[in-house]
Amino acid sequence: MDVKMLQQVLGQLQQAQERLQKQIETLHVEGSAGGGMVTVKMNGRKQVTEVRIEPEVFAGKDHEMLGDLIRAAVNEACRRVDDETSSQIQSLAGSLPGVAGLRIPGLF
Repeated sequence: MDVKMLQQVLGQLQQAQERLQKQIETLHVEGSAGGGMVTVKMNGRKQVTEVRIEPEVFAGKDHEMLGDLIRAAVNEACRRVDDETSSQIQSLAGSLPGVAGLRIPGLF
């Protein structure tokens, strides 16, 4: 690959990164646990934006179970952010000519 082509690919990668950042800004996912008894909403930056706990969870007064449900819902939401971000990266990389052939560890 010559220098001019490499510069073009790098420019395309920078544009793709900017598009990905915008997509991540608009990403919102939801994770739940206990059959929906605890639901966590999270944005693309993995910031929790909402926690919803069904009232019957409090009826049992089992604080340990509540903690487990919250932890499970947050972990599921994080996994969904990772999955969605990975999918978007692969989609962007596939649309860039010359990038698909590059093997960049941790990116593809």
